Amino acid sequence: MKKILVLGLSLMAVVACGRFEEDKNQVAQTTKSIFSEAAKPDKVLNVAFLAIDGVYNSELMAPFDIFHHTVFHVDPGMKVFIVSPTKEVITTFEGIRVMPDYSFDDVPDIDVLVVPSAEHNMDTDLEDERLISFVREKGTKAQYIMSLCDGAFILAQAGLLNDLKSTTFPGDISQFRETFPHLDVYEDVNFVHDGKTITSAGGASSYNPALYLVEYLYGKKAADGVAEGMVIDWNVHAVKSILPD
Repeated sequence: MKKILVLGLSLMAVVACGRFEEDKNQVAQTTKSIFSEAAKPDKVLNVAFLAIDGVYNSELMAPFDIFHHTVFHVDPGMKVFIVSPTKEVITTFEGIRVMPDYSFDDVPDIDVLVVPSAEHNMDTDLEDERLISFVREKGTKAQYIMSLCDGAFILAQAGLLNDLKSTTFPGDISQFRETFPHLDVYEDVNFVHDGKTITSAGGASSYNPALYLVEYLYGKKAADGVAEGMVIDWNVHAVKSILPD
């Protein structure tokens, strides 16, 4: 049996803790805080967003906005930037043109690596050896890794999800399991935090895993402040999620 922590669809100020037996979505509850032992960062965290051609707007900009706004609520906050294979302009799936801050060759040290979903994450991107090697190298060294939607395919191809619980876009769960049959994949959850890695469903809910990490790192007051500034009704206990033991 595995011990996990789950945030269920509840307004109670508690954290759910359960033992998964045959049903991975079975939930039990406890009053243990998931944030009480998290040490607040004592330095600016470099947060790198991996953006390649075909990246989806929501998965890129939602967490980017959240992490950027930490500077107004904590000191030190997060420094966010975009890294791409080169410094050439990239075009999102929806047609927005984005100028990267860094290339793979000159990017500074990365504390948090964020991998948003892109159009070809489930096919040709998995064959891009330079892309996968970059994610493997930087993800291994980073303090935290986050994927949005099908960005989980890139993390899996880089070997960063081995022996961890994970999830991805709901409509692509079956293909995720088929492509990476050795992984422990969960469905019907918004995001999964295991070890230093957070994988998530993406889409319009891409704000949730980012706000969760802000609350995990900096506390409820900071997360509430960021959420209020962005007019988001944030309640970590109302998001169905799987959290570390």
